[in-house]
Amino acid sequence: MEASQAAQQPSPFARPGRAVGRAEKRWPRLEGSSESVRRLEDNIARVATFDCSVLITGETGCGKEEVARAIHAAGPRHDKPFVAINCGGLVADLAESQLFGHEKGAFTGAFGSSRGAFRAAEGGIIFLDEIGELPLDLQPKLLRVLQRWEVTPVGSTETHAIDVQVIAATNRDLEANVASGMFREDLLYRLNTIHLNVPPLRSRAEDIPRFVEHFSAHFAREYGRTQWQPDPLTLDRFMRHSWPGNVRQLAQTVQRVYVFEDRVDVVLAEVFDAAAAPAARPLPTAPEIPVAPAADPIVGQELDDDVGSMDSVANDEPKVPVFNLDELRRLAVRQALAFTHGHRGQAATLLGVSLNTMTRLVADSCPDVLAKSGRRRTPTAPRPR
Repeated sequence: MEASQAAQQPSPFARPGRAVGRAEKRWPRLEGSSESVRRLEDNIARVATFDCSVLITGETGCGKEEVARAIHAAGPRHDKPFVAINCGGLVADLAESQLFGHEKGAFTGAFGSSRGAFRAAEGGIIFLDEIGELPLDLQPKLLRVLQRWEVTPVGSTETHAIDVQVIAATNRDLEANVASGMFREDLLYRLNTIHLNVPPLRSRAEDIPRFVEHFSAHFAREYGRTQWQPDPLTLDRFMRHSWPGNVRQLAQTVQRVYVFEDRVDVVLAEVFDAAAAPAARPLPTAPEIPVAPAADPIVGQELDDDVGSMDSVANDEPKVPVFNLDELRRLAVRQALAFTHGHRGQAATLLGVSLNTMTRLVADSCPDVLAKSGRRRTPTAPRPR
């Protein structure tokens, strides 16, 4: 009897032509017909029925938060809060308060009490985005919350029981972070009960035309323009592009087509030719930097025997202008910003770091550099349908 009832329940991700379940009406977000997307949908539908921690991995812009919201919509907590926290954006001195709350007077400026993100998500889901950037000193406190399911606000000795499901997401290799000591292994095990990986856009090129059509229709409505219809050659370039920023980058590209409708070819050339640009153009000449002083003769003599075998390797490598690592980092940040005309997002891609890390590098290494944030206050692109 129970089996027959279960079989009659509609899938929360029913497709047109099938029975449409309530979750499909409430959250029709996943886009694409590729095998990897269908497999991901099936996994979401299965995970949504179990109250356990979930770790979502994938490249930046590929839709990790959309997967988390799909789990929320398809599960029993769908009518409870969904609270999203960007761990990379937590303020160092206030991170514990932001997550777990604080009492009035707990610290300077605490003129009132705060429930914190975990208690705000009571009964629902808390989504910890960029979990790999969670401060190391806060990780054992989060681990205890996941072990005891209770939080202690800053400035209080009273614990509060919580009922939440935790979903975390990252574009980092957390196992590598564990090996380097930047992430706790026991916390990783707690978060990684279920692991879902979101495929990058380049691995499902057959879905790209649907995304182009979707975002083109959206921005045509947003700006009161005729819908842009790319010709077959342009659409083929969209499908062959690697899209390092994934769906987010594709949406922004279509948006720029409408903003600069009189020079669409230029807009698209900037995108499609960007991948080859670093190899095609040399980095700008760096400002004059003093060459590292010669090593002490005595020390150099002692090292001769140890490093002699490296001479042939070193001769084949590019020469660095200085040996001080802080100075090398400063130089790399300045040249990346100069190469991208001050665009932090593109500079971060060149350096292989996240935008949050890039912001910190600019502040720490060269605060005199005035760089663009790479973000504008423009209408927000809709979530893929």
